[in-house]
Formats: sequence, structure tokens, C-alpha cells
Amino acid sequence: MHKRRGDEPGVLASEPALRVIMRRLREIMAAPDEGQQRLDRIVRQIAGVMVAEVCSIYLKRRDGSLELYASEGLKTEAVHKTRLNRNEGLVGRCAEQAKPINEPDAQSHPAFSYRPETGEEAYHSMLAVPVLRAGTVVGVLVVQNHTRREYAEEDVEVLQATAMVMAELLASGGVAGSEAEIELTRAASAVIAGQALAEGIALGHAVLHEPRIVVTTLLSEDPALEFTRLENALQGLRASVDDMLSHERLSGAGEHRDVLEAYRMFANDRGWHHRLRGAVQDGLTAEAAVERVQNSTRARMLRQIDPFWAERVRDLDDLSDRLLRILAGRANDHGHRENLPDDTILIARTMGPAELLDYDRTKLRGLVVEDGSCQSHVAIVAKALGIAAIGQAHRIVEHVADGDAVIVDSETGEVHLRPSGDVIAAFQDKVRFRARRQEHYRELRDLPGVTRDGTRIDLLLNAGMLVDLPHLEESGAEGIGLFRTELQFMLSDRLPRLDRQTEAYKAVLDQAGGAPVCFRTLDIGGDKMLPYLHRVPEENPAMGWRALRMSLDRPGLFRTQIRALLRAHDGRPMSLMVPMLTTASEMDRVRKLIGMELEHAGRHGHALPASLSLGAMLEVPSLLFELDRVLPKTDFLSVGSNDLLQFLFAADRSSAQVSGRYDALSHAPLRALRTVFEAADRHSVPVTVCGETAGIPLTAMALIALGCRRLSMAASRIGPVKAMVRTLDLGELCDRLHGWVDDPDCDIRAKLLGFAKDHDVEV
Repeated sequence: MHKRRGDEPGVLASEPALRVIMRRLREIMAAPDEGQQRLDRIVRQIAGVMVAEVCSIYLKRRDGSLELYASEGLKTEAVHKTRLNRNEGLVGRCAEQAKPINEPDAQSHPAFSYRPETGEEAYHSMLAVPVLRAGTVVGVLVVQNHTRREYAEEDVEVLQATAMVMAELLASGGVAGSEAEIELTRAASAVIAGQALAEGIALGHAVLHEPRIVVTTLLSEDPALEFTRLENALQGLRASVDDMLSHERLSGAGEHRDVLEAYRMFANDRGWHHRLRGAVQDGLTAEAAVERVQNSTRARMLRQIDPFWAERVRDLDDLSDRLLRILAGRANDHGHRENLPDDTILIARTMGPAELLDYDRTKLRGLVVEDGSCQSHVAIVAKALGIAAIGQAHRIVEHVADGDAVIVDSETGEVHLRPSGDVIAAFQDKVRFRARRQEHYRELRDLPGVTRDGTRIDLLLNAGMLVDLPHLEESGAEGIGLFRTELQFMLSDRLPRLDRQTEAYKAVLDQAGGAPVCFRTLDIGGDKMLPYLHRVPEENPAMGWRALRMSLDRPGLFRTQIRALLRAHDGRPMSLMVPMLTTASEMDRVRKLIGMELEHAGRHGHALPASLSLGAMLEVPSLLFELDRVLPKTDFLSVGSNDLLQFLFAADRSSAQVSGRYDALSHAPLRALRTVFEAADRHSVPVTVCGETAGIPLTAMALIALGCRRLSMAASRIGPVKAMVRTLDLGELCDRLHGWVDDPDCDIRAKLLGFAKDHDVEV
């Protein structure tokens, strides 16, 4: 690699090849060439410096195939004509595995794909490296030689560094106007599919929750200076992580401490530091070195099957972003800006409810996160704020920049990045249509939820914060069927004391203005952990120590909440339900603890509620087989449809892979719910259905036909469900639905849709 080539007079035997290529690439990128001309010059330079007979660039198309985009050494007519399918040949394997392929005799490898139009049968040795942008493969860079030989580690390093510079060229639009639909990031319009968290449509401009530093200077002018900058930044990073762990809220023992200690170990990892220093020594700026190492390390981690590595990828991304902010002098820039645009679409890898509330909610139009489910905490807050939100938007942070135009469409679960004028116009029409539809729902606000044949359906509101309470009047809800008390605990940095809890519950009752409110006792645990409570590590926390199980094991915590609720009601009727009841005997223990608090209040002369109704949430399938035992012990029953369906189908509702796989309108859940309604009718116990199924007009229609007369849902869903109720002839549907449920071959969803269409039911 270090001998002088006759056609490259500037290459000296003593000068490292990478530094030569970096210098040449700097010259190429500064020249006023078009994208294709630049790529042609790049392959010529690489071939010359690496003493290779062939250098080729393959770029990935949107369908996953690879197109030969430029080549020095292969036949000219093959460029833009040769395409490899996903994982085809050694080049395809390099792209699929996101790691270098180094073959001394490529043609003898079983994965070799021969394309006669290229003329590559004359070449034996091959080195292929992925072109990575933010951990995503956008192409492959290849060198080949006649002789059979394995390329040295230095050759691999040279080609990887060159591939990184090429990725920046591609992402900047440096190959615009090509025939290929190249898969690029942050360069053109794109649509990212996700999962709706909170309904709505929002048009606005992106604001990154943790602003990413865009690396624009890749090649170093002064390696010694860049080395010093990197060392200072690493020292600053280690200090910032140490400060974080010493924070009073995080310094105590617990699982969070273990997570943060692992995070600190990564920040101090010598291997990571060594790779960063090596990239700077190769001629990159400190920022470019961070991005290069992040890309290559991220690609290796993502190939691991063990879920442990998914969390390590998050650590890597966060530490790399922090290091870039330190290098840019923006270490304390965390996105909570005062000068937000009036149409802010917030983009984040992950976000908690308190972080969302830190933003000026009058300027928030939408939220997009890479994780999250429709039942996540931030989704609940987004619904309360009335902003469109989408989760499971895979790696959107890498595809968007601050200020980009964004459309959030929660109806389809899609995020449109940098949309064209035509797309924006179409969505403006869609927004106007939604506004007209919302006006129709507002006209129904003061009308009762009564079917055409006179059956009254109570439509109630799900809430969890004071900010939800104005929706009670706006939506026309007849009360609050579920108030989630745990949100107060989750938004607090320490366990709320008795007086704070009492004030919070009293404020809810006051703002409800006499409308009935049903409080649910603490539903923490699982995915809703409090940082100030000790957590026992569990393999499957959703089915572990959570909700009522935690309350019964920690009676002091439960009794304090009951005491606060009793005092807050002070002469008003009190409705209370406990989450995740599993056996009828647990209800006896609950009544005993509440009885102790009633006795305590009477003994000390504290005010008591005018009445007390105690209910249970049916979320665990075991309770389906104890209905005749549990119903006599309860004043009402509330079906938590989200958890019940999750446990019934053994499908984690937070998992994007399985959460949408099973249908709430299939035979198993409808038969289970029919059993509940029939048993409740025998015991004269009212039943409310809460959760997502209650707020979807079509599923709500089925629930009503099975016997449900009380539904509790998000405020935005009350109008659509009421419109359905007021256009429904219930008697005719009841007879048909029971027959469909009993028929194992019936497509119940299709039958319900057909009924709604034939009878003009608004669904």
C-alpha cells in the first residue's frame, strides 16, 4: 500500500494511505463537480492509493437492492445496470450483515454472484465495507485485485474511513438527479411508519428533544489539535456522568443504580476510547471520529440477538450524542427551549411524561418517539394535552433535523418528513375535514347517549391529571369512569405525603363540579415504576409485582392513599376501584384495610364520604372463573380491556411485533366479555368497560350489543362513540351478534362493518 504509483505522483511511500485519501477526498468535495462526477473521481482515487485494479460503489435502493453506481476497473456499461437483490453475492452479504467482507479468492466463495456484464471474473481478492449513515447501511464500497490475497487490517481501516466520508456526501444530496432511488437520510421526503399513541393530525416543524450535532467537518487540518479536543471532551463526558450518578434522586440503591453504573462503565470503556483515538489519528476530526465509531459499533450491536444489546445501543447513542454536544460547546443543550416554533413537532428517542410537560404546551402540535406504546405514560399525557402522537417510529431521530417540516398522522400511524407541497395540501384538506367532523361531535355534546330504540348508554371519561378535567365539559362526558391516581406519583420526585395526596384528590373533585369520579388505587409496577421505590428485578414485570399485589404487600402505602381519598371526599359520595384483582379472596383483604381506615377516621373525628362504592378491575383472566364469588363482594366491576386482552392473548401490549396481531373483535375476547356481562346481570352489579376498546366505535358497538351499558374512554373518543350510539338500532344487532359469536367460522369484524353500513350506523 505504501509504494509509489506512477499515476499518483503525490503518494509517497512514507505517507499513510488513509491520510492521502482524506486529503484527496477533501479536494474532490471542494471541487464544483456534480454528484456522479464526484463518485467517479472517488473510485479512481481509492483504486490508485490502495493499489487496487478495481474500486466500486454500490448504493442501496429503497427496495433493499444494491445498484452499481460507480466503478474504476469494471466495465463502464455495467454502471447503473448491475443490481443485486437483498443479501445477494458477497456485496449483498456485506450490506445485510453491516460488516466488512475480506475474501482472498472471492470467486471460490459459495456466496459469490457472477455478473458477466461487469467483467469481474478476472479479479480474485475482494474487500467490501458497508457505507453506514447513523448505523444504517446505505451502500457498499468495494476494492478488488487480480492476485489472491487477504487485505491487511490497515486496508480495512482505510476503506471504512473512506466509506464514512462517502456517507456524508450521499446524505448531503451529493448524488441528486440519479436514476436510482437511493436510501438516504435527512436528504429528501420520507415516510416512517409507527404506532398511534394519541389521535390527531399535526402539521409543523421538528424540534429534537435532545438536539443532535450534525457533523459537517470530517477531515482534520490539525490532527494534534483534534486529539486534544477529543481527550478534553472524554474527560468532560466522564465528569458529567459522575455528576449524574451523584444526584440526590439517583444516588440511592435500586435497579436504576445498576443501570446507571453500567452506563458509567460504557462511558469509561477503554476499547471505545481506543477506537475514537484511532479514528482521529487516521485524519478525522474529533466529531467525525465519534460518528464513525458510533456507526460501526452500532451496526455490530444491532446484529446481536440478545436483547441486552438493544439497551447498550441506547447507551452508545446517548453517550455519543453527549460527547458531540461537549465538542460543540453545547453540553447543557437538552431541547427545553423557550423560543419554540408555534407549530412544534417534538421528536425524541424516548420521553417520560414529566419531560413532555416541561415544554410550552400551547406550542406543541405533535410528538414522535422511537419507543412507547399507546398505554405508555407519555402517551397518556399526550392524550391529555390533546396533541397528535406516534410511537415505535424506528430511528426517526437519525432521519430528521431541527426545523424540518413534519406531518404526524395518527390515523394511519405515519410520520411524513419533509413532505412535498402536494402532500401538505392534501393534509390541510384532511385537517379541515376533521374540524368539520369535530364540529358535528360538538353538536352532540349536550345530547344523551341513547340508541334509536331507547337504550341509555353512559359515556364516561378516562383521566389522570388536572389538565384532563376541562375535557369533562368539553366532551359531554357524564363523569369520570377511571381516574388514574398513579400519575401524581410518577410526576413527583419523592413519595407524595398524605396532605399532598389529599389536596390533589380534592382538586379533582372540585373541578369535576359534582360529576361522579371513580378513583383507581395505585397501579404501579410493571412498566410504571417509581424511581424512589425499591424495585425487585423481574423477567416479566407486566405479570409480576404490580398494582394491587404491591398494595397488599405494602399496606402502609395503600392505607395512606385510602386515608387521603377519604378526607378529600368529605361528605361527597366516593367511588373507588382496585386494579388487577386476581382472586376473590383479595377483595376481602382490600375491604379489611379500607375498614381499618374508616375506623381510624371515625376515631379521630375526620370527615367521611357520604357513601362508599367499592369496585374491582377485571384484567386478569383467572377472575373470569370466579365471577360468582367476586361479584357479591363488589359494588361494581370495571373491565380493563387493555390488560385483559394482553393476558388473554399472551401478547405484550407494548410490543410493536405482537400488540396489533390479535383482534378484540374475535371470538375469544367477545365470549369472555359476554360471560362477564351475563354474570354481572345475575348479581345486579353494574359493569364499565375502560381502555382502548371502549373508545373505538365499532368495538364499542359490539360491547353494547353484548350487554355493556357503561363505557369509559379518552375525551376525544366520546364524540365518535356517541354518534355511533345515537344511530344504532340495538335490538336488531343483539340477536345477530350472539349468533356470530357462537359461529366459530364467522368473521365478526366483517359482519359488524356490514351491519353498520347497511343500517347507517356511524362508525
